[in-house]
Amino acid sequence: MIVNRLIYLIGFALVVLGLLVGCSKTAEVGSDEIENYSAKQIFDRAEFEMARSKPIDAIAFFSDVERLYPYSEWAKRSVIMQAFANHKAKQYEEARDAAERYIEYYPSDEDSAYAQYIIALSYYDQIEDIGRDQEVTAKALEAFKILIKNYPDSEYVKPAELKFDLAFDHLAGKEMEVGRYYLKRQQFPAAINRFRIVLEDYQTSSYTAEALHRLVEAYLSIGLVDEAQSAGAILGHNYQATDWYQRSYSLLKNENLRPLAKSSGWLRKIHRQVLKGRWL
Repeated sequence: MIVNRLIYLIGFALVVLGLLVGCSKTAEVGSDEIENYSAKQIFDRAEFEMARSKPIDAIAFFSDVERLYPYSEWAKRSVIMQAFANHKAKQYEEARDAAERYIEYYPSDEDSAYAQYIIALSYYDQIEDIGRDQEVTAKALEAFKILIKNYPDSEYVKPAELKFDLAFDHLAGKEMEVGRYYLKRQQFPAAINRFRIVLEDYQTSSYTAEALHRLVEAYLSIGLVDEAQSAGAILGHNYQATDWYQRSYSLLKNENLRPLAKSSGWLRKIHRQVLKGRWL
């Protein structure tokens, strides 16, 4: 594959540098003589620039290949390499544009899976701390879903699944952060709404046990003991060995209560799903 070839090239960068520096038949960036060179010569120069960590220069050469030899195999390879080089240069929008163009032109090609992976990575690598807007995280999740669905046998599925789980946790973390904020300020209904989102939309995240405990706290604070007991029951069924359960159990015990499914609302529905093995 093209990407593997590039990795191999970088591994032997010194050899490649020696060969290409001594070559007098390679155009420079912005040279008017670029049209005098073959597609392979220009493509090789682009790879040379990648090998010496100059992705911006490489992009220019890859673009020249596509422009001058649009129907060649080298042009096809140059499109996916533009996606790769732009991602290396942290030009994420340009990376997506090139990757999407590759998928549009060559949907059945083996490197289409890699192009979709680049699209997902271009969003994923822009995810920052959980206090920021999460639109980019949602887009990363959607792009990873497309990769996993459309290219199930691809070598990129496993890393995509790993990054999907991390991005998924990231969104759940955002809801937990806001929920804790409301809980600390005793804005209990607002806090409950956030923790409910974690349970209903992000059940497989690493925050589920904490969300259940926070619900016990919030419901007890406003006197909704049935809901508090139900949240404790779900927590005990799935996470009895955790510290979150021990803390919830102590809170309930202090009120002469125990974990027990008593709520008739949305928590009751989740508890039924838990018992039937349809939750988490």
